[in-house]
Amino acid sequence: MKSVYVVADNILSPLGRTTEENFSNVSSGQSGIQLQDNKALYTQPFYAAMLQPGQLEAYWNEDSPDSYTKFEQLLILSVQTALDRTEIDITDGRTAFIVSTTKGNIELLEQHPSDPPLQEMELFHTAKKVAAYFDYEQDPIVVSNACISGLLAILTARRLILSGRYDHAVVTGADVVTQFVLSGFQSFQAVSSEPCRPFDAARKGVTLGEGAGTVILTCKEEYIPANAILVGAGAVSNDANHISGPSRTGAELSQAMVAAMKNSMVNSTDIGFVSAHGTATLYNDEMESKALQLAGLLDTPVNSLKSYYGHTLGAAGLIEAIIGMHALQQNVVVPTLGFETLGVSEPVKVSSEMLHKEMKHFLKTVSGFGGCNAAMVFSK
Repeated sequence: MKSVYVVADNILSPLGRTTEENFSNVSSGQSGIQLQDNKALYTQPFYAAMLQPGQLEAYWNEDSPDSYTKFEQLLILSVQTALDRTEIDITDGRTAFIVSTTKGNIELLEQHPSDPPLQEMELFHTAKKVAAYFDYEQDPIVVSNACISGLLAILTARRLILSGRYDHAVVTGADVVTQFVLSGFQSFQAVSSEPCRPFDAARKGVTLGEGAGTVILTCKEEYIPANAILVGAGAVSNDANHISGPSRTGAELSQAMVAAMKNSMVNSTDIGFVSAHGTATLYNDEMESKALQLAGLLDTPVNSLKSYYGHTLGAAGLIEAIIGMHALQQNVVVPTLGFETLGVSEPVKVSSEMLHKEMKHFLKTVSGFGGCNAAMVFSK
């Protein structure tokens, strides 16, 4: 059977424009989360990982990106940087273009409350607009399944390539912190009053973030560098428990984790680390601890990158998978920033300091509203 590899990637976030900048800042313990005082989003200061004023505009070589929203600019800039790192031609007819997001251009609803531009808010319309920037003439594919969207988009791309429909895939995802998103999480009383602390006993909830991530996949040997990451199998499950509350047992996420490992032909003992969803809410982290126990991964180092990026929604699976890939290549496990005392029922080995170890595989997990879960193995 063919194998699928990641041959280029990019992260654009408050921590930098390139993956290298992001990985360097994460490795040095720098977080993108800051206290924000933006009355357009909320009447009181709040913590979030947001791009600084003018940061996005400074990345454009063109004079005027005004025809694109902030969400669209994030996607375009991230894709362009990734494309510059490979010889793959996105217009060759054998390349899938996949856009992952949870909320897309939802900020237009806030900017035009009396007459919102409905077409501009349609995810497929936005995906076509972004694809057209790169002269991509086929129909793009949109993946929008709550907070598993980014990882699910990679899984979808892998399956499309293995089916023979495509040779390559450009997978990109983004989301933006908006009043709509912030107020939604606040309505659940789920937003932390301090930078989030995944798996910690003193955790107070989620911190939101914004950014974009892109990976370019291929099965063609001529495009695969020596250090490319192998995209292993992935799996999806659903709790069928509650529209916003996760499983009480972790069994369903565990099912996805076990299936991803089995179909990648690795055992739990082969996994170097687990890059968990780790939102720092009371129920998510507890559910994940139970899933890790059921999947036989309690002896495996676990981290969450939410304390660096906040929860970037539809971009989370992509951004966190990319950081995981580079950590795997460098044989390090990134610590969970802010973690001090374990606050879940299962004895999860949460990484609290940079760990150096030889390893060949890591497992990425994500979960989201509606009970959705996904897991995927990445290997050297």
